[in-house]
Amino acid sequence: MLTNQEVAEDLIRQFGEDVYDFEEPFGLLTLSTTREQLIPMLQYLKDHKTYQINFLTDITGIHYPDDTGREFCVVYHAHSLTQNFRIRLKVFLSETDLHIPTATVLYACANWMERETYDFFGIIFDGHPNLVRILNIDEMDYFPMRKEYPLEDQTRQDKIDELFGR
Repeated sequence: MLTNQEVAEDLIRQFGEDVYDFEEPFGLLTLSTTREQLIPMLQYLKDHKTYQINFLTDITGIHYPDDTGREFCVVYHAHSLTQNFRIRLKVFLSETDLHIPTATVLYACANWMERETYDFFGIIFDGHPNLVRILNIDEMDYFPMRKEYPLEDQTRQDKIDELFGR
């Protein structure tokens, strides 16, 4: 049975300082890497004779507007079906350079996940075969999951603050 410690130590041997911020929330091995090492790391994990991390579960984005130089995070969840082992990889990006390589070269299922992440966060997946909106209308000129907008419409008059704990 694979352990988080074993996989983490191996990734440090393979990728050195390009893997960092190790955590284990709820037992899930979580780490950060660079955009340059993302695809080589996913390839390594997928091709490894023991790990066989052959299923990309999810790709999503997170917006941290107050974290200067690391405003966006692209999160990858992957799973080894043979080892029943899961891993989470994070890549932080600056809002001035929202480019990251596509994972469609390794996982065909990344196609729609990357399109959704682009659609909601504006993260550009370089090399993606068809990076267009997937859920929102094509004419939309903003990315709705960015934390750039108030949570509520401040012009609404039909809400009574006392009923909402204010």
